[in-house]
Amino acid sequence: MKVFPDHGARPRTGGVLAWVVGLPLFLFALGLALGLRGTRPRAELSFNNGTEPASLDPAVATGLPEGRVLRCLYEGLVVKHPRTLEPLPGMAERWHLSADRRVYTFELRTSRDGSISEDGSIGARWSNGAPVVAQDFVASWQRLLDPRTGSGYGKELWRVRGAREWSTTLDEQGAPRLPFDGVGLRARDERTLVVELDAPWASFLDLVSLPALLPVHVPTLEALRAAHPSDWQRRWLRPRELVTNGPFRVLEHRVNERLRLERNPDYWDAARVGLATLDVWALESPVTALNLYEAGELDLLTEVPATLVPRLLERPDFRPAPILGTYFYRFNTARPPLDDARVRRALALVLPREEIARNVAGAGEVPAWSFVPPGLADYAGALLGTGAAAADAATARELLAQAGYGPQGRPLPTLELSYNTQGRHREIAEVAAETWQRELGLRVALAGRETKTFLDSQRSRDYDISRSSWIGDWPDAANFLEIFASESENNRTGWADADYDALLARAAAAAPAERLELLARAEARLLDQAPLAPVFYYVSRNLVRPGLLGFEPNVLDEHPPKFWSWAR
Repeated sequence: MKVFPDHGARPRTGGVLAWVVGLPLFLFALGLALGLRGTRPRAELSFNNGTEPASLDPAVATGLPEGRVLRCLYEGLVVKHPRTLEPLPGMAERWHLSADRRVYTFELRTSRDGSISEDGSIGARWSNGAPVVAQDFVASWQRLLDPRTGSGYGKELWRVRGAREWSTTLDEQGAPRLPFDGVGLRARDERTLVVELDAPWASFLDLVSLPALLPVHVPTLEALRAAHPSDWQRRWLRPRELVTNGPFRVLEHRVNERLRLERNPDYWDAARVGLATLDVWALESPVTALNLYEAGELDLLTEVPATLVPRLLERPDFRPAPILGTYFYRFNTARPPLDDARVRRALALVLPREEIARNVAGAGEVPAWSFVPPGLADYAGALLGTGAAAADAATARELLAQAGYGPQGRPLPTLELSYNTQGRHREIAEVAAETWQRELGLRVALAGRETKTFLDSQRSRDYDISRSSWIGDWPDAANFLEIFASESENNRTGWADADYDALLARAAAAAPAERLELLARAEARLLDQAPLAPVFYYVSRNLVRPGLLGFEPNVLDEHPPKFWSWAR
């Protein structure tokens, strides 16, 4: 890909970065004192992504930083409305659902000859000029389902007819043995994609908007793999090799510093993309990022440090908003005494949620008495306890006594509470540990770990109690509750409950009203058996330069840059 010079762009050299990093925090105070800058009409924007993306391969990328970039570079069948999150046409102009709610038929923008589509836009193309066709989605999703790809999201497609059997019936080399034509995923022609589900699923359109299900240009991958078998994937992700179909394309990549993106002229909706260039910075220090924002070098921060929130609350460019995210503790249900649901429930009941949310987390978080956050239309889930601290503590002590622990029984063994060392996880853990010892006589050893080690120990269930969080992929209670299904890779507690699994299975096939009632019953079962203890619900902490349009608050805190522009 050709790299163009920065004509007219603000200088963003290493010298500028070093100067800003060296600024003392009086610059931040100066920003507070002088007020906010006026709007500046322009077609460029810079934001901090927090880290270098681990991968630009939709099939294997899992984190929020990767998702933000992938939504710039690729587009799936549908996109989400920036405020309501309702599905909008993307690569698919329209779609149809069969009467039995099992078969989706997507009509893509690409016609056989690449002619003008019915809405007047050009047929969708890849950045190498090739048309986007239905087979691109079939090949991309087949790659996602193939266990050799190593995707954490392949199982999400197991609801497609035959997909689970294809993914799990393997030969000695670990390759699928069955023909793929037994999977309910086919290109009827270049413009028509047909997806057959095992059962109705209300959230399927939400699923297909996830970064993992974005299409890739598989012919490019295959050509590179044939030409460079040892390093084809590294080559594929180079700017000059990367073939994309989204609103932006990679112009320049400075590893561990920034990605510079430019508007993709081959994108079907390029006329509506309001930014000509987009700089995605990989600054891991939030203080450095904040200094750059105050200096005018960044226009958007998506993760403001909680310690600075009290000083930002009165600023109009600070936009906190509730999101679908829950901070919670996992219990390893295979280790005594946490193998007893009464002990787990006792620990969950006495957590000082109000104190943690208001005095420790410190960014407007809301105490969590359920696992599924509020804000989902028509869903009224179960609650843990009464919310009255004294009553819940008394109930917790009764539960421990029933389990044989306490003054009249055995002493509780010391348990380890593990957490990753970033942020305020230690301070939160200290409050939880002090409360458990005061109210229940449980001694807790705190264990802070580097993020990779922490996550590895959680996946292998090498912990007693582990800090956790879940941010919704889409606005649906099932997206939270299904992570504790017996076979879910995200369960990580050892808890398996046939009644819970049955409620989720019934909900998946039920009509909308009955489905919500079954999900509420499943959440009640989850809280009663307590493989987890909810602590608080997250809020977003965004600093947004005045004049930026299209950055709308929503419960997923997802903000597709396709819709961004500057006020004129």
